[in-house]
Amino acid sequence: MRALAQQALVEDGAPVDTVLSLSVYPRRKIVRLALDSALTAGRRGAHWYSTHHALARALSRATGVTVHTYVYDPQEYEEVLAFGRGQHVGGERLCYDKVDLPECVDGEFDDAAFARMQSRWPLGHLAWVFGVERELLLQLHQMKPTRLSLQDSGPELSLEHLLHGIAA
Repeated sequence: MRALAQQALVEDGAPVDTVLSLSVYPRRKIVRLALDSALTAGRRGAHWYSTHHALARALSRATGVTVHTYVYDPQEYEEVLAFGRGQHVGGERLCYDKVDLPECVDGEFDDAAFARMQSRWPLGHLAWVFGVERELLLQLHQMKPTRLSLQDSGPELSLEHLLHGIAA
């Protein structure tokens, strides 16, 4: 995996000091991989991820599974893209300024209607595919990550090794 990530760094033009951050939600076998650097931090980082997909393409090609990427900018948009066998195979972007919000009931915003609406947005649909709540996807980056230096020449780590102990 380190070799794939190093190749992705070069392809996407990320800095050499970029670190691979890995978070796992074991109950549903969801793995979040992120390239951490000054380029990928904050709102500007979300926009960077929207156009840099080398790691997702490489992982989908190497593992033979569909790899989903997502971008969440709470002020502007959310986007989910899917890659299979190294190719873009689907996805959707929703710009928040194009959304018609639910009507207010008795002067109160209808939170339940808004939650149902969000469940149909790109991140809501991805959460449904994974069998989790949308909020869990939005919180994956807050789970304690394993951080891997991509400059090390130590032994190669596989996803299977990192997921060791997660029941099938």
